[in-house]
Amino acid sequence: MSSSQFWESSAFKAPPGISQSWDEPANGNWERNPRRVSRFWMILDGLTVIAAATVATLVEFKMTPLRGLKGIWHGKLIQGQSWSLLLAMLLVFMVALIETSRRMHLYTPARLSGFLNEQRLTFQACTISGLLLAGTLYIVHAAQVPRGIFMMTIGLVTVSLSLRRLVYRLQMYRRFERGVGTRNVLIVGTGDEAEALRNGIVNDRHLGYAFKGFVELPGHNTWSGGPATADVVADFDSLFNYARKHFIDEIMIAGLCAPGVVPEAYKEARAQGVDLRVVPDLYDGLAWNRQVEYIGQFPTIPLHCGHFPELALVLKRILDVVFSFLALLILSPLLLVIAIAIKLDSPGPVLYVAERIGKKGKVFGCIKFRTMVREAEHLRANLLAMNERDGVLFKVRNDPRVTRLGRILRKYSLDEIPQFFNVLRGDMSIVGPRPPLAGEVREYGLQHLRRLDVTPGITGLWQVLGREDPSYDSYIRLDLAYVENWSVWLDLKIIVRTVGVVFAGTGS
Repeated sequence: MSSSQFWESSAFKAPPGISQSWDEPANGNWERNPRRVSRFWMILDGLTVIAAATVATLVEFKMTPLRGLKGIWHGKLIQGQSWSLLLAMLLVFMVALIETSRRMHLYTPARLSGFLNEQRLTFQACTISGLLLAGTLYIVHAAQVPRGIFMMTIGLVTVSLSLRRLVYRLQMYRRFERGVGTRNVLIVGTGDEAEALRNGIVNDRHLGYAFKGFVELPGHNTWSGGPATADVVADFDSLFNYARKHFIDEIMIAGLCAPGVVPEAYKEARAQGVDLRVVPDLYDGLAWNRQVEYIGQFPTIPLHCGHFPELALVLKRILDVVFSFLALLILSPLLLVIAIAIKLDSPGPVLYVAERIGKKGKVFGCIKFRTMVREAEHLRANLLAMNERDGVLFKVRNDPRVTRLGRILRKYSLDEIPQFFNVLRGDMSIVGPRPPLAGEVREYGLQHLRRLDVTPGITGLWQVLGREDPSYDSYIRLDLAYVENWSVWLDLKIIVRTVGVVFAGTGS
């Protein structure tokens, strides 16, 4: 089945923006949306208020959840008055809490604020919202509504929000310690301000930044009072090429620029999807009326924030872990049988661990069942003339290095089952571009590096649409189309399609 037939089928429709011929990749939407993330936290705060009010009401009236639900349904939970007044007052508290939290910037990235400051602002937001609720109750003379419900609700919400933000922050810090979720950053400028900003980033690991070097501004040279020359990795003209090659997430401008420099960087950052922020200054008017965000002790102004589907990626990770755990649990008898068969079939280890390149160029060990004879890598040079793929890909249909059992394992993709352990470790995902060899990456053009913007997968768009296609261009186009049009729904469609490919035995 061709790629066009696949997407034209009723079960699988092409995502918006994907060319049916795959000749013209769509504009990337692999972007962070701060507003969407903020809305999620607002909704979660609203649900917290509802949950706290429910508990407070049941405690106040000493009711079980079932009796309380019946009381609400019949409108007799509160003596002589409909429960609608209680809900209206809680709605006032909820709206006040969300708006106050928004104005206090509690929905901005947690890594940019300190723990104590966040807890203080949470307490202030709950207190201010509670006072607004008390004033509303006084104005409407809601004497029939027990005040204990509102007092307990405010207390429960304050404790719940503080604990939730504490737990989230601690988990975030643990991920940063493992190098997960950190953001690669370049600092534009080579003066004292740039050096101080670098020190602040390096010394505060809770910010989640990984410093990757300085960039010289036009007309400026590194001087003795600034950073070491070895730390200057590029000049301004090559800034975004360097950022693309080294998977830079954010660029910070910490130096006085000539007119037109920052607007130029702003336009390019938007085109490249790289975050851009500056140390406060006028910068040709771009920084006027902008919100100030602190990086540690340093005030910065974000000029451009690329969109990033944080919530969808969390869901993707949950699906990866659950799916991999269940797959390994269900397939454990098969894993044991295959391991025994490999030992009986040919001498050598059961598992083969190969170095592969993962997200942002990270090297990891990709686990597979061994399907080749020993020293297979050393025999590869003798088979280059038999290569059936073009570009940097290598594939020989009747590869003499493959064992008898290995051909069966490859045919039904059984050799890749151990990669579920890679998924559990976070090196891989269920769906994504296949992890390339280091030799392949060295041959990549600049546009090909987008494959490494995402976590590699066990299966992907190329595996279900172009497995038999020897074209390197097709291989790259399909992977880039996946990166640019990714969604959880697309992952689910690829997984379903992969099941059919596996049972069809089209592997080799």
